[in-house]
Amino acid sequence: MSRYILYVTPAAWREIKTLPGNMRQRVSHAIDALANNPYPAQSKQLSLPEPEPKVYRLRLDRWRIVYTVSEREATVDVLAVRKRPPYDYTGLVDLLTELLK
Repeated sequence: MSRYILYVTPAAWREIKTLPGNMRQRVSHAIDALANNPYPAQSKQLSLPEPEPKVYRLRLDRWRIVYTVSEREATVDVLAVRKRPPYDYTGLVDLLTELLK
C-alpha cells in the first residue's frame, strides 16, 4: 500500500502523454515510485522565494519531474515534466501561484 497519494496536474498529464515511448514509461514508473518514497536519492529541493510549499525535482536523464510533497496530507503533487535544457524553472513560481488559488 502506498504511503502517499499521487496527484498529477492536467498540464503535467498532457506533458507526459507527449513524451517519447521509452521516456514516458520511465517517467510513469518514477512518478509511481514517489508514492512510496517522495525523497529518492536523485531528487533535489528547489530553492524558491516562498517557503511553502517545498518543491522538488527528480532528474531522469535530460528530463525533470517537478513536484511538491505535503507531509500533513500525505500527498505528492506532480506539477510538470520538462526537458532540460532549455527549461530553467523560471515559470515555476507562476505555476505554483496558479495551482494554489
